[in-house]
Amino acid sequence: MFLWVLALLVLCGLLWKYAGKRQPTIADIPEKYIFITGCDSGFGNLAARTFDKKGFRVIAACLTDAGSTALKAETSERLHTVLLDVTDPENVKRTAQWVKDHVGEKGLWGLINNAGVLGVLAPTDWLTVKDYREPVEVNLFGLIDVTLNMLPLVKKARGRVINVSSIGGRLAFGGGGYTPSKYAVEAFNDSLRRDMKVFGVHVCCIEPGLFKTELSDPVKAAEKKFAIWKDLSPDIKHQYGEGYIEKCMDKLRGTVSFVNVDLSLVVECMDHALTSLFPKTRYAAGKDAKTFWIPLSHMPTVLQDFLLLKQKVELANPKAV
Repeated sequence: MFLWVLALLVLCGLLWKYAGKRQPTIADIPEKYIFITGCDSGFGNLAARTFDKKGFRVIAACLTDAGSTALKAETSERLHTVLLDVTDPENVKRTAQWVKDHVGEKGLWGLINNAGVLGVLAPTDWLTVKDYREPVEVNLFGLIDVTLNMLPLVKKARGRVINVSSIGGRLAFGGGGYTPSKYAVEAFNDSLRRDMKVFGVHVCCIEPGLFKTELSDPVKAAEKKFAIWKDLSPDIKHQYGEGYIEKCMDKLRGTVSFVNVDLSLVVECMDHALTSLFPKTRYAAGKDAKTFWIPLSHMPTVLQDFLLLKQKVELANPKAV
């Protein structure tokens, strides 16, 4: 019986995938404006270049002058860049006003909330509340602020809002502000999607797995973790053991072989969410997300804990408290 159910699920998945490729798409792409945050590098940079080539009128928000200059050098005259720090409310308001003046009565067809930071990933008892603030400010409050300011323009176009979350919005695999921020993004995404249905606005969420970007660089993550370790109290270090941090560093570096390198997998999800007449509510991007993280998020907690704890380094002296 189980095999029959499994076969049916696989067949349904293949049919859905095939149907998705043949879905009708929107018209008049050259007349449609889209706004993308976090375009200095990574997903946002590739998305800006991809949608510019596709004919959209792209407004790419970069954090730095260098990122803006480099992007403009690689794209057409249609693409405009703006400097935006999503954690600066006045900057967000000024940018929204500029976008409003620029798009006029057409409104904004697509808002892609892509800007994000990883912050520190470390055991919870190593951290202070300060270690949680930056990811929450950027990934959650920055995303909400940009959305609220751009939403009237999206409603005018009856367009799309695309929020880039993470598999970290499904499973909390480490201490720090990243996963709490992404869990909250998922909740904001769902409430916004339901509120906007009556206005004909589609709201989608993309959940990438582990990708090779500046945000998820395992070497930088290891360096941040080591910097915190150096300042820990002797008691905490004794509980974890002196060899603990070296093992952690080796494990972090070892994740390189499991990281997705093709960023276009995420941009393809953005493309479908922007152009399909029937966009999905959620998109999983990356083999690890589809085959491990997302399925695991639906499993019983006891199984989640067993598999995720298997990935952690064992403590030397857990009873030395």
